[in-house]
Amino acid sequence: MRKSPLIVLLLAFAMLIAACASTGDEETTTTAAAATTAAAAETTTTADLKADWPEKILFGFIPSEKQEKLSDTVQPYMDYLTAELGITFEGIITADYNGLVVAMGAGNADLGAFGPLGYVQAKELYPTIGVLIQSIRFGSDLYHGQWFTNDPSLCEDEPVVGAYELVDGVPTIMDPTEVPALQVGWAYNDDGLGQEVLEDGTEVAQGLVCTASLDVVKGKTIAFVEATSTSGGLYPQLQLFELGIDIENDLEYSYLTSHSATVQAVYNGDFDIGVSYDDARRSVRKDYTDVGQKVIVFNITDEQIPNDVVAVRGELPESLQLAIFDATQTYLDTEEGEAVFDEIYGWTGIRLARDEDFDIVREAAAQAGVLDG
Repeated sequence: MRKSPLIVLLLAFAMLIAACASTGDEETTTTAAAATTAAAAETTTTADLKADWPEKILFGFIPSEKQEKLSDTVQPYMDYLTAELGITFEGIITADYNGLVVAMGAGNADLGAFGPLGYVQAKELYPTIGVLIQSIRFGSDLYHGQWFTNDPSLCEDEPVVGAYELVDGVPTIMDPTEVPALQVGWAYNDDGLGQEVLEDGTEVAQGLVCTASLDVVKGKTIAFVEATSTSGGLYPQLQLFELGIDIENDLEYSYLTSHSATVQAVYNGDFDIGVSYDDARRSVRKDYTDVGQKVIVFNITDEQIPNDVVAVRGELPESLQLAIFDATQTYLDTEEGEAVFDEIYGWTGIRLARDEDFDIVREAAAQAGVLDG
């Protein structure tokens, strides 16, 4: 039987629809399969990046304050890294710089917050140690050591509210708003840099400075931080050496292991003079709101020093190192992170560190006989 033209046309139309539907299903299936493959590839890549990450990271700190307090202070930072990176971070507090160097070298700490000299010594002893994070304070990655006293009679003139900075290589008293280091009694608020007021409404006394020659240290008792502290040992002692002052015969001194300890010791009258980073008086301001008035800065180190760093065991995967840097930078942008780092070391920012920036510290250490090279 012959089919009518109408039937033939309807059959052809039906076959065309079926073919189009089949093609559409194939395209949909192909697109879905491609998306699944891409998602699987992305997941695999992420997993591969973390495949060689350890389950736990030990982050070493040296005491800038009492050890038990510092342990509590760093915990929110450890919690943040743990949550962000999916592996456990534990903060450990070593007794001093040497303890952290040994811990890093022995693999008992994976990261370490070091002063410049501590890092240089660690790198000298254990070449696989690298430098990861360079701290920044109010836009500057350099700082000074400072000399301070509780005896205003050592000053050549009346102490004033101010701050020291090098101008053409000469220690010069300036307005506290014109120097990179945040001075005791000052804080950033809605109107910019001004009077610091604690949460209970107490004002923190703004820090005094005066002019005095380093010759005044002769016959005095001096509180150093440590022999391995850059601003609290190495650079101040080099200044005395260059002036012909013998620390073994011309003065009495002790190492107190932390910057806050030297400030507190001078505040309490246990020592005539102390040294620290600029301005470590802030580290005790909440307990001693008049520290800026009783502890008077009278000089600074005559070299700019690279800020403190976070060093890293070279065996840690590079992907993990960069993830730690990125997470730390993000944390500093939060209110909690800003407060935590202000309490720990006064950091306001970070950048990726460069080992060559510490050659100036190596030169000073070699001059002092701390390093061979």
